Amino acid sequence: MSRNFLSLFFCLLSCSVQSPKTILASPYPKRELRAVWIATVDNIDWPSKKGLSSPEQQQEFTKILDSHQKTGLNAVFVQVRDAADAYYAKGQEPWSEWLTGEQGKAPEPFYDPLDFMIDESHKRGLEFHAWLNLNRAVFKTATSITPTHISKTKPEWILTYDGQKLLNFGIPEVRDYITEIVVNIVKNYDVDGIHFDDYFYPYAAAGQTLRDDTSFELYPNGFKNIEDWRRNNTDLLIKQIADGIKAQKNYVKFGISPFGVWRNKREDQGGSDTFGHNSSYDNLFADTRKWVKLGWIDYIAPQVYFNEGHKLIPYKNLVGWWAKNAFGRHLYIGQAAYRVLGDVKKGGWGDSLEMPNQLTYNRSLAAINGSIFFSSKSITSNPKSMQELLKTKFYKYPALVPAMPWKDKIPPFSPINLEANINETGAVVLTWEPPYPATDGERASYYVVYRFEKSDNISLEHPEHILTLTRNTNFTDLEALPNKKYLYIITSVDRLHNESMASREVKVKTGS
Repeated sequence: MSRNFLSLFFCLLSCSVQSPKTILASPYPKRELRAVWIATVDNIDWPSKKGLSSPEQQQEFTKILDSHQKTGLNAVFVQVRDAADAYYAKGQEPWSEWLTGEQGKAPEPFYDPLDFMIDESHKRGLEFHAWLNLNRAVFKTATSITPTHISKTKPEWILTYDGQKLLNFGIPEVRDYITEIVVNIVKNYDVDGIHFDDYFYPYAAAGQTLRDDTSFELYPNGFKNIEDWRRNNTDLLIKQIADGIKAQKNYVKFGISPFGVWRNKREDQGGSDTFGHNSSYDNLFADTRKWVKLGWIDYIAPQVYFNEGHKLIPYKNLVGWWAKNAFGRHLYIGQAAYRVLGDVKKGGWGDSLEMPNQLTYNRSLAAINGSIFFSSKSITSNPKSMQELLKTKFYKYPALVPAMPWKDKIPPFSPINLEANINETGAVVLTWEPPYPATDGERASYYVVYRFEKSDNISLEHPEHILTLTRNTNFTDLEALPNKKYLYIITSVDRLHNESMASREVKVKTGS
């Protein structure tokens, strides 16, 4: 990383101009979602190829998690349903061909990838969101379809469009089927969230016609216009899924990552100051803003895969619009890490400052709660030293995932019996006991360890003092220096990241 680059970067952090409508956040927020999409379809991120043995798959996945943990991320969004298939054992859809090489074939030796991925993520303090594709039944590059696949057993549910087979949302039984798939995952797996991407109705393809007019005639639901009918079908599906998740496990989050533009201002005065050729509302028949406004979803993560100088959809125009249209729900920005490899001579994504500029702008808007990067290998491959940039600058200190008070606002009680001792190597060893259940019956999910020196202001609002987030009830401070006086505090955090009051303070002086 060049000296000029670092100088410009620090200027971005310290010299940002604050407009009247902008609230400048701390350069190191204590709460922020820092996440990545791990795509499985077509072996984009994991597994690296079809047909790896189970140990090879597991080794690859844990290596990915270790890399993201070191970068400072706190959540992963892993694709577990690519095309009416599955990366998990406890379900009715067949195993994915991108996992084992043949649709319907189980991993060898047998294991449940979803259980494994959740456990390994939680061990590293990472939230796990199960990412599903809603509409796809058969992908363009699919090479094997089992006789039990939904496209074979229910061909009347399928639309063919642009070389793919899609589930027809206009049929009530299809919406029930998709909802059942989702609720089954929530019921059987310890997921933190359910997540859908931008595929609702298909993106338009030249010369193609979506032939769902027969379903429109059979199930009109009072609509005269097929486009309004399609939007209503998507509404019905999203609301049905939201209700199903909540009925099963209220703490499981539900979120959507749509195409970035809801509507352009030229089409709707409430839309963004953009000129995109597509919009979720008009082209994909997904009224994403409505879902946030009505509280059907817990977060929205628009895919803002455009640079600041984009002629039709400038990054700040679109992100600023979403910051005004989050309606109190969480807003995460989908960041185009895969575009950082752009040609430097062409500007835009070729500029090393493009991503730092975007992340700095995000933090200037209080309504933005974090970022999700697409995709995993675009971070681990470290284009333009982006992994170092995140690790050493933006994600230098740990961050808690933002809480969702509309789901749970009761914090756990504080840890008890905190003690500090010096071991034979001179390190400080902290031990404590879990708190009693909170008033809502919840127990602590993990703990935050804070350390202060004599001259420090004792405040839990500054992440600079966080040593670690841990699920254990002990921690060894290997970074404690000799001949120093330290003060330690521990807090408890529940599943939805409500933090307790501070434990009692313990002071310790390290040896020489």
